[in-house]
Amino acid sequence: MSQMVRRFIRLFAGLFLFAVGIVLTINANLGLSPWDVFHQGITYLTGITMGQASIGVGIILVMLNAVLGESLGWGSLCNMLFIGLFMDLIMLNHFIPLSNGIFSGLIMMFLGMFIIGLASYFYISAGLGSGPRDGLMIALTKKTGRSVRFIRNSIEISALFVGYLLGGFVGAGTLIMSIVLGYIIQFVFKLFRFNVNQIQHRFIDVDLKLLRAKILKKKASQTTGI
Repeated sequence: MSQMVRRFIRLFAGLFLFAVGIVLTINANLGLSPWDVFHQGITYLTGITMGQASIGVGIILVMLNAVLGESLGWGSLCNMLFIGLFMDLIMLNHFIPLSNGIFSGLIMMFLGMFIIGLASYFYISAGLGSGPRDGLMIALTKKTGRSVRFIRNSIEISALFVGYLLGGFVGAGTLIMSIVLGYIIQFVFKLFRFNVNQIQHRFIDVDLKLLRAKILKKKASQTTGI
């Protein structure tokens, strides 16, 4: 139980930091990341907040991942819900200022990318399942046999293209983040000597099976006692 508590603390620290990093890159005002271009396009189309758009997209992706046979963890569901909630909390209360200059914008964007890298370390190392977007990448990689790089680039280019058509903000920062973010995440992982391949995730279906087995065992012991 104490181990699971520590895992969830690590998970939620990562999700909150992820939201902070995303809002920093948004408020850098130099162009949004591909997924955030898509989320912003949805806000223009529907009138909902960026956080709500992130949650809505996450719900659809989680359902798609389940259809594609990808196992879901409790972290997958928390990622789907809480990053968007934390984003709205930060943005609607103006906790992070909007940059009005290129220099300050670059500082905010690179700081945001570093925090996203740190957040990725925390939430992935919790071992409670991939986020909806990473889960889609993994599921499509398994289904198609194509490389992770090809699948990830294809997904993000598609999100960017649709988001741009919907009016999402594409700028120099979009190109920079598309190229640099992966390297920053890799740098953070090396900094903490973190190997993604060594993580053993706990999935919801496994936990439900264990819970069912415990309930049946308890009922059997009570029947035997009678």
